[in-house]
Amino acid sequence: MDLVPALEEPLKQPLKSVLGPATAKVMAEHLGLHSVGDLLHHYPRRYEERGQLTHLADLPMDEHVTVVAQVADARLHTFASAKAPRGKGQRLEVTITDGSGRLQLVFFGHGVHKPHKELLPGTRAMFAGKVSVFNRRLQLAHPAYELLHGDSEETVETWAGALIPIYPATAKLESWKIGKAVQTVLPSAQEALDPLPEALREGRGLLPLPEALLKIHRPHTKADIAGARDRLKWDEAFVLQVALARRRHADTQLPAVPRTPRPDGILAAFDDRLPFTLTEGQRKVSKEIFDDLATDHPMHRLLQGEVGSGKTMVALRAMLAVVDAGGQAAMLAPTEVLAQQHHRSITEMMGELAEGGMLGGAEHATKVVLLTGSMGAAARRRALLDLATGEAGLVIGTHALIEDRIQFHDLGLVVVDEQHRFGVEQRDALRGKGKQPPHLLVMTATPIPRTVAMTVFGDLETSVLDQLPAGRSPIASHVVPAADKPHFLARAWERVREEVTGGHQAYVVCPRIGDEEDDPKKAGRKKSAEDEAEKRPPLAVLDVAGQLSGGPLQGLRVEVLHGRMHPDDKDAVMRRFAAGETDVLVATTVIEVGVNVPNATAMVIMDADRFGVSQLHQLRGRVGRGAAPGLCLLVTEMPEASAARQRLNAVASTLDGFELSRIDLEQRREGDVLGQAQSGARSSLRVLAVIEDEEVIAEAREEAASLVAADPDLEHLPGLRTALTALLDEEREQYLEKG
Repeated sequence: MDLVPALEEPLKQPLKSVLGPATAKVMAEHLGLHSVGDLLHHYPRRYEERGQLTHLADLPMDEHVTVVAQVADARLHTFASAKAPRGKGQRLEVTITDGSGRLQLVFFGHGVHKPHKELLPGTRAMFAGKVSVFNRRLQLAHPAYELLHGDSEETVETWAGALIPIYPATAKLESWKIGKAVQTVLPSAQEALDPLPEALREGRGLLPLPEALLKIHRPHTKADIAGARDRLKWDEAFVLQVALARRRHADTQLPAVPRTPRPDGILAAFDDRLPFTLTEGQRKVSKEIFDDLATDHPMHRLLQGEVGSGKTMVALRAMLAVVDAGGQAAMLAPTEVLAQQHHRSITEMMGELAEGGMLGGAEHATKVVLLTGSMGAAARRRALLDLATGEAGLVIGTHALIEDRIQFHDLGLVVVDEQHRFGVEQRDALRGKGKQPPHLLVMTATPIPRTVAMTVFGDLETSVLDQLPAGRSPIASHVVPAADKPHFLARAWERVREEVTGGHQAYVVCPRIGDEEDDPKKAGRKKSAEDEAEKRPPLAVLDVAGQLSGGPLQGLRVEVLHGRMHPDDKDAVMRRFAAGETDVLVATTVIEVGVNVPNATAMVIMDADRFGVSQLHQLRGRVGRGAAPGLCLLVTEMPEASAARQRLNAVASTLDGFELSRIDLEQRREGDVLGQAQSGARSSLRVLAVIEDEEVIAEAREEAASLVAADPDLEHLPGLRTALTALLDEEREQYLEKG
């Protein structure tokens, strides 16, 4: 897909005369482009048609943009300043238009002379710069520009054809300079080695790779672009799916101990004492897991479930099945708060079955130990001994479980909660603690669209829990526009009081802790455009808690919870809240996953626009966990027309996490969602869009699976082997990192 031997020439040496060392350096440092192949795979983001103007009305804030537009007018102003006290300062203001909107360009000081001569009314040019706001108007300050003379031979040749490619660019290197560099290396495209098997390419009517590269960079028609994109999408989808298929294939070759529960063991005893019946979904998913556990190669399964769908129950039953079969099971949680919460809820659910080796413990009982980084030395020694002797059948902990000196007696199952918080290296380090590779169950409460599951978690089989257990209540969600309608915010605090008066509890969530001066990393961080526009930092837990206690929630028992508190203090706060000794918990997103307090019915999320869609959905899932209905209020100061408000309206309008994850994916850039979807990859997805290209991904997965089954080492496909090497560092193929 990416670098191929003929294209591995570094951009620095062979092209000194063309790119120059300075350009090659910028390409390497700012765009990650090091070789001719890298540059050929740096595709245009979009295309402008000569004679057609772009939409200035749709410019994104704070982003580097390239626009093609016409100068409407240009005015030179003089002013006095510290540098030019006698009124000799100069500012050139140029207004450009495209029919849909107008945009102001501004140049200062000595930088005004050249544009003043060249940017005359009626002139057409390409402009590149970062969109900022000044006096409530969008502007580009000191943009780079390239004049478009229809009759200039050089321009016509450089922008061959009627379509002008606009490349992903940086402030240091404009789109047209990248275009000129591409023009230089384009002849090398003929030597590109094709990763697609010929039969597959011809069967699907896809262009050969050299032709696709030529057409994506220098299209003559829109059909050229479509054909090239179709072909290059297939490359990305197919090479990634082959890497995943090879990992799945390698996993099936590993040995594992089959783990089958005894008919009269701890699992049967646990099921007998359950005060409710499992949902049909829980039974179906449990069967899939038990079937996997009974095989002699390791299970690799992803369990995704809606917030509150009972994933922990399904995981616990799988862990007990392994204890029945003589093994141990470990659950890995991303935070100490969550590990403690899981430990507490699992020992409560198991009752006397969790009292192995103790007086009063049940016949089939086992020990359930907690292992976290902040435990005291004596408790830790005891826990380690129980693990090494096999006395403890279940262990729940944070990544402290992965430390080298921790030994298991017979680790049979690893359950990883909230997979997106863990790298694959951590997951595999824990797997390496078994005498043979243990079975693996990965859980996530962030619903993942099918295509993302296939792309990011493609080496795992997937189970989905989409039914809520009986007794869960609906959650009403509303957007509270604090700036437009301040009385709505006052009413929100009244609603919190009403819930507390009715015997319930509430959460107030803020994006920030409030003692950030202790955190040098955040202090120096650049503000986003929205922050700049707001001119205020996000609301903080410590400030808001104080304001509420002394104001609208005076008289209520208010406590705070955040990630920088001592673990014992965090646990104490959670215990008091769970016991009903606190009315309102003001917290950061530390409560996002796993926290289960059925009596908490209301949640107010401050500055809700600062959170992502799935994060809001996760947070909202903390209420409505009991018999009383839940209420979630999304407080924002963003104006009604903003994208942030549309996002919040989407969250308020549906409780379907899968629907929200699609919206989330459509609104964010692909890369944010996939994270480092290919660890060690020299390129991320460029033309493949995981929502729109669902069919391509599904078909590529099928093709990849049958190809790898027939030829796991790809002996007959040198081009594909080369592309895989480019996608992954050789020794890290098994570490396709999950987003």
